[in-house]
Amino acid sequence: MANRVLVHTRTTAYRHDSIPAAVAAVRSLGDTHGFDVVATEDPGRFEGSLDAYAAVVFLSTSGDVLTPEGRIRLAAYVEDGGGFVGVHAAACTEYDWPYYGELLGARFDRHPDLQPGRALVADRTHPATRHLPPVWEFTDEWYDFRPGPDSSARVLVRADESSYEGGGMGDDHPLVWCREQGAGRSFYTALGHTAQAYEDPDFRAHLLGGITWAARGPAASGH
Repeated sequence: MANRVLVHTRTTAYRHDSIPAAVAAVRSLGDTHGFDVVATEDPGRFEGSLDAYAAVVFLSTSGDVLTPEGRIRLAAYVEDGGGFVGVHAAACTEYDWPYYGELLGARFDRHPDLQPGRALVADRTHPATRHLPPVWEFTDEWYDFRPGPDSSARVLVRADESSYEGGGMGDDHPLVWCREQGAGRSFYTALGHTAQAYEDPDFRAHLLGGITWAARGPAASGH
């Protein structure tokens, strides 16, 4: 994938200890697959044009992380064809901005304790999931959402609530999905709580597939 990816990790609420490992993993993916990574916690970065970026990644952001001007710029970027990727606590971000909830597709509700469980891969044709087994053993927080994504989303992975304790969504528990937004694309994965996740080759390939898809593949050259 050509061009640059902007990774935003600002937090104004809970901050994940895994953020440094997560940024390092995305940088490593960029080094291997030929794209530059710009990591920032400065909301001012979003107050100018985002057109130089093939995708914008909100990586375990939390709380309000953009200025009013930044919100306008991000929305315009996506609507005009930009790629957006949300990872884990990106669903705990910008609660007071309705557009962001639409863009992401769902809002975080709660999670049980960190524990191993099973993720059921519902769609293995997507770049983020085609390398995965039908049943993916993983350790995470198994986020619940309120509500889950609507019919505009293509659900790629669901949680098997029978495999862990404390699930609250039942048999239809989306964990990973993608959707179109205006002329742009949005991808979200609820996984990625632990630093160890970013050392997992399957999870790294999952992240790469999501970024590549949002950025419209190897030929992406900006928007």
